[in-house]
Amino acid sequence: MSAPQQPGSSTTTIIQTAVSENTDKRDIVGFLKKQAQQSLAFGTLVVLVVFFAIASPSFFTVSNITTVLLSTAVIAILALGTTFVIITGGIDLSLGTGMALAAVMTGVFVTKMGLPVWVGVIGGIATGVLMGLINGVNITFLRLPPFIATLAMMMIAGGLALVISGVAPIYFAADNGFQQAFAIGTLIPGLPNAVLITGILAVIAWLVLSKTLLGRYTFAIGSNEEATRLSGVNTRRWTILVYMFAGAFTGIAGVVIAARLGSAQPQIGTGYELQAIAAVIIGGTSLLGGRGSILGTVIGALIMSVLVNGLRIMSIQSEWQNIVVGVVVLIAVFFDSLRNRTRT
Repeated sequence: MSAPQQPGSSTTTIIQTAVSENTDKRDIVGFLKKQAQQSLAFGTLVVLVVFFAIASPSFFTVSNITTVLLSTAVIAILALGTTFVIITGGIDLSLGTGMALAAVMTGVFVTKMGLPVWVGVIGGIATGVLMGLINGVNITFLRLPPFIATLAMMMIAGGLALVISGVAPIYFAADNGFQQAFAIGTLIPGLPNAVLITGILAVIAWLVLSKTLLGRYTFAIGSNEEATRLSGVNTRRWTILVYMFAGAFTGIAGVVIAARLGSAQPQIGTGYELQAIAAVIIGGTSLLGGRGSILGTVIGALIMSVLVNGLRIMSIQSEWQNIVVGVVVLIAVFFDSLRNRTRT
């Protein structure tokens, strides 16, 4: 004989089934919205490429495409790291000057101290991680708003880059293999190493965001930090780890841009934080946190680099380039706001 059914058990089952179906529906809707955002971003990229190709015959040359890819590498590496920060609901304004400081430290280790290239590279990446650690501690333990904490770090990193370099570029020796290894070399024929490094980092970022505890807690903190904390998660520790992880990407970007230029330029990072954050938002990551994707960020980085390169090819003055980039950021934030209002 079958066990007697407990009173109300059928009602509970029906409720649980309804909740499960509702959750599944929300997941499906969220997935479709993400796909739509990525499709829109990709369509925008195609339109920009076609427009600039028609406007300037020199846009689709091999040398210019290589330049675009190398520019994308730096923006994308910065954007990949800050994707994690923005998903948590935070922001990092120290990307640009932090990248410059990491480049300067790489130059100091390799050129001024005469250490092996690999030591300089590790030193540059460690510089970014240290900045991320300080940002994370200031935000979690000192309770500073991410905007203020990273704004202060932006100023500190920019000042340190100038002081340590003596307000002068640090040039790398042409024969030490640094440029070949991290920028213009081609381990795969026709593909600059900087682009290859970016692709590898994008895969790593995707794996971390979708397959690890760090990625899971990144989304959880951005969706509802208080609920995540009450569930037993040490949100302070994981937030610090997110900023350190993003800092590592900032350090790598500093190494790559130094290799690309053949020198550590202490003022090179100005404006890069704007482009990186814009790339993340254009790619569908919400400024309110809880939503984002690595693929969308890569597409957004391509859009930013194509836009800036195309304006330069068309001989648009730099001040107008800044205006256009600013307008793009405003539009991206506006549509992000619309998406958030629709979701709520």
